[in-house]
Amino acid sequence: MSITRPTDGDYLPYYATYIDLVPADVDPRQLLHEQIAEIQAAFGNLTDEQALQVYAPGKWTSKQMLLHIIDTERVFAYRALRFARGDAQALAGFDENDYADNGGANVRSMSDLLAEYAAVRAATLALVNSFTPQQLQQRGTANNAGVTVNALLYILPGHERHHLNVFRERYLPVLGVA
Repeated sequence: MSITRPTDGDYLPYYATYIDLVPADVDPRQLLHEQIAEIQAAFGNLTDEQALQVYAPGKWTSKQMLLHIIDTERVFAYRALRFARGDAQALAGFDENDYADNGGANVRSMSDLLAEYAAVRAATLALVNSFTPQQLQQRGTANNAGVTVNALLYILPGHERHHLNVFRERYLPVLGVA
């Protein structure tokens, strides 16, 4: 089953940044699958000490960034599940900085975080691969704005790609890995 690119009105304009990071000719489900290896390659060789470094004061560590990717995927997948099932109840937003501050990422090992990432991604792929064409068009409200399940399928890999770009551009040079 093919998935069509979301259009204006299917999501908040803010999310266009993420959707635009999914190439026009790429199925977002395939990108979600491919990103497993990308995350492993980007974060897998970091020592726990390297993963605690920041590229600037007040920025997240690599561990916090990875947990942010995991947490956001869980939140967006949950939204997609609720909306695909016809749940009309509006869902609250979340503050990513509060999640990062309270996630405990910095006391965990990179291997533990990567294992959690792989488990969450496997669950997300199982969920998104189960959606019917009708479910993809379902709409719900999250963070006081309408969004379709289809748009969430594009936002998920686009959000991750955004953070992978930030990691490569800002973190790797500080870590001496660039």
